Amino acid sequence: MEISVKQIVMGCIGLFLVSLVLMGLYTVDQGERVVLLRNGAIVETKEPGLHVKIPFIDTAKHISVQTNTLEYEKMATYSRDQQPAELKISVTFRAVPTKVEEIYSTYGSLQGLADRIVGPNVFKATKEVFGTFTAAEVVQDRTRFGTDVTMRLKELMGDRIVIESVQVENIDFSSVYEQSVEQRMLAEVEVQKVKQNWEKEKVAADITRTKAQAEADATLMAAKTTAQAVKLQGDAEAYAIQATGAAQATAIDAKGKALRDNPALVSLIQAEKWNGVLPTTMVPGGATPFINVR
Repeated sequence: MEISVKQIVMGCIGLFLVSLVLMGLYTVDQGERVVLLRNGAIVETKEPGLHVKIPFIDTAKHISVQTNTLEYEKMATYSRDQQPAELKISVTFRAVPTKVEEIYSTYGSLQGLADRIVGPNVFKATKEVFGTFTAAEVVQDRTRFGTDVTMRLKELMGDRIVIESVQVENIDFSSVYEQSVEQRMLAEVEVQKVKQNWEKEKVAADITRTKAQAEADATLMAAKTTAQAVKLQGDAEAYAIQATGAAQATAIDAKGKALRDNPALVSLIQAEKWNGVLPTTMVPGGATPFINVR
């Protein structure tokens, strides 16, 4: 079977048309947007999915809207107390989908935006914020420093891109300053040791003082208790003596009254107490006890 010239031409035309159709098809991924150009002019922005363009006339420019990270090393700057430092900063950002036309028309691509806008503003924001911290403050509170840089960079960038975070990867000060910091830290450690020892001695002294006070209070309480006991005993004895004296006085008074009223009572008492035995020896001229001869 012979192939005619007409069939060859028709086949070529068919292949050309298929190629044109295939050339006109393109896809947009979920993490990007496409700026469609027609003869170099922006026509519209294409969302994710399958699209068709006019071959040789339309051009699709893909711009990522995913998160990107840029690193900036050896950023030379000065702290508020004039300490030189070199910083390593990483910036995480993404393009705003509704701003891809503006990004392309102004910067040509996302990389153009990063080179012309993001980088210079990162340097500017970092230096401005770093200059508000002393060297010691920025080391002790690096998180706040990173947060302040992020906020300042957002102000500078506006709404063209979203600044998600700024990470302070490293801060290098001069060797002289680092040595001075090390010496200061050692001095602070020594001060803390002295302070801790002083606190221990103070606590020990407080314990000793408290113990001595407790012993003194106990001794004083015991002395007071003993004095009260002695006083009570003395009062009891004095009361007993007084009561005994009063009883004896009453008895003597009663006896005296009885003698006055009964003169023979003495002789009666003597007779009652005599055992009936006469003395074996008599003193010449002496009287015989209890015997009235008359």
